[in-house]
Amino acid sequence: MLKAQQLAQLKKNLIQRQNELISHVQDHFGLKYEFAQESIGELSNYDNHPADHGTELFERGKDVALNEHAEKELKEINEALTAIDQKTYGVCSKCGRDIAFERLEAVPTTDRCREHAEVDAFKHARPVEEQVFSPNINPDEKTEETQVGYDAEDAWQDVSRYGSSDTPSDFYGDRENYEETYPNSDEQVGSVMDVEAFLAADQYGNFTGVTPNHKRYEATLDEEYD
Repeated sequence: MLKAQQLAQLKKNLIQRQNELISHVQDHFGLKYEFAQESIGELSNYDNHPADHGTELFERGKDVALNEHAEKELKEINEALTAIDQKTYGVCSKCGRDIAFERLEAVPTTDRCREHAEVDAFKHARPVEEQVFSPNINPDEKTEETQVGYDAEDAWQDVSRYGSSDTPSDFYGDRENYEETYPNSDEQVGSVMDVEAFLAADQYGNFTGVTPNHKRYEATLDEEYD
C-alpha cells in the first residue's frame, strides 16, 4: 500500500510530465506543415534530387515518431491520473497485488507488478522470421533437413541483387544486363550444372522438356566451339 506522501509525489511527477508533453504535442514537434518541402521553403520536390532532401526526410520521420511516442505516453499518464482519482493506482491489473513504490517511481504509468511485466518483455535474441527461413541460418537449431551454412556473404548476395552503388565497371568481366551486376550473379541456384537449370519435370519427377532459358546455354556452347 502506497503512503499518502508517496502517492502525492507520484501524482506530482505525473502532472509535471503531462504538462511537458502537452506543450510538445500542441506544437506537433514542428509538423505544422503538411508537406516536407514546405518546412525547407521549397514549393516543389520535382526539381530536386531525392538525396538533397535526405536530411529533411530523416528529420521529418523522426518528428513523426516523437509525436506518436508523446501522444502514447500522454494517454498512459491520463490513465494513471484517472486511476489515482479512482483509488486503483498502484495495484497490478493482473494479480491484484500492490506494485512496489520503487517500480512506480521508475515507471509511474505502469499498471503491472514486476513479475507480470516480465511476461510481455521482448526476449527474442534473433528476429522471429528466422524460424521460417530456409536454409536455416540458426547454427544452434538442429533439423532433419541437410543444409549448408548461410553466412554474411550469402545474405549480402541476396540483398545486392536488388541494387547497390556498384556499377558495371566495378565488376570483372562483361555483364549482359544490369540484373547481373551483383556478386556471384553467375552462381547456380538449385542446380549444380548448367544443364540442370533448364530441364523440366512433372510432379512425379518425369522429364517433360526444357525451359526457355536453354537458348542462352546453347548460345554459350556455340561461342565456345566456334
